[in-house]
Amino acid sequence: MIDKSFIFLAGHHRSGTSLIHEIIRENPLISGFSQTGVPEDEGQHLQSVFESAKRYGGPGKYIHNKKSYMNENHFLATEKSAEAIFRQWERYYDTSCIHYVEKSPPNLIRTRFLQKLFQNSKFVVVMRHPLAVSYATQKWSRTSIKSLVEHTLTGYEIFMKDMAYLNNVYVVRYEEFVLNPQNEIDKIFGFLGLKSLPIQHSVISNINEKYFSMWEDDRKSILKKNFPVSDELEKRTNKFGYSIHDYRELLPSLLLGPHNET
Repeated sequence: MIDKSFIFLAGHHRSGTSLIHEIIRENPLISGFSQTGVPEDEGQHLQSVFESAKRYGGPGKYIHNKKSYMNENHFLATEKSAEAIFRQWERYYDTSCIHYVEKSPPNLIRTRFLQKLFQNSKFVVVMRHPLAVSYATQKWSRTSIKSLVEHTLTGYEIFMKDMAYLNNVYVVRYEEFVLNPQNEIDKIFGFLGLKSLPIQHSVISNINEKYFSMWEDDRKSILKKNFPVSDELEKRTNKFGYSIHDYRELLPSLLLGPHNET
């Protein structure tokens, strides 16, 4: 295990992690899950040591269940767990590669747990506007936009607190990635210490507009009364470089980019 370097991708459902995962695993030095038969080739479904997000409610819900959170103090954060997970995952990897990449949305609130298990690991975290995440996820959660925005922000807040405990983490904003995907991928590979490669995937640049239009339509009707945008909510959103009031504007954020402690 010690000769393998793990790259963990994290971010809410519908944040673009699947696309970035596909791009990263094309690097010849990196092996990633592909055609495994589980949803989005996510590692959470390819092991039996810890529970997947589904166990705690699934997309748009699981973070509301405090039991879904895991850190280095979790009872499963042991060498035995690491060995078991590694063995279950490695059957899907190309063992000739020195880097393994794994992507699962719950990684967002389990970075410290994963770092304890696989100490030679790096994290790439993808953030996306809470409104876009919420509307894109609602078809699965069937919960209110208010609840989904809270779910999104809570996940980011948990991650922000956990960042202080992480040795190597890179934060990318989905909106900046889709505007200039090659530039952002180059930065990510630079953080990983690997040579970048030309992106072969099609990247849609204005997909957030669909969800912003849905928000505008809802604000004209019942949502305006049921979901008032308080100053507190706006401030919480601003911490991550987003705004509920001016949702098409990107604000500065100190979270973005590489954060290396080692």
